[in-house]
Amino acid sequence: MHRYIIERDIQGAGAMSPQDLREISQKSCDVLRQMGPQVQWIQSRVTADKIYCEYLAPDADSIREHARLGGFPANAVNQVVATIDPTTAG
Repeated sequence: MHRYIIERDIQGAGAMSPQDLREISQKSCDVLRQMGPQVQWIQSRVTADKIYCEYLAPDADSIREHARLGGFPANAVNQVVATIDPTTAG
């Protein structure tokens, strides 16, 4: 499994209501159940006009298929090659 960061351009994402975000989350989970356990959603971060999602998947095509089935944009799909944080400075 590889870790991916997906950039989704969604105008006004930061102004979405909790109900809107819940519905998007439910749709994503429904698609993931259909696809099986090979694609896993870790978390998403919402900004003003984008949503950045972290997923585990065997390949980028699986991420794009999830987006297609869910009707979500996947403007950029990037495989994570390293993770750094304050402990990395160590």
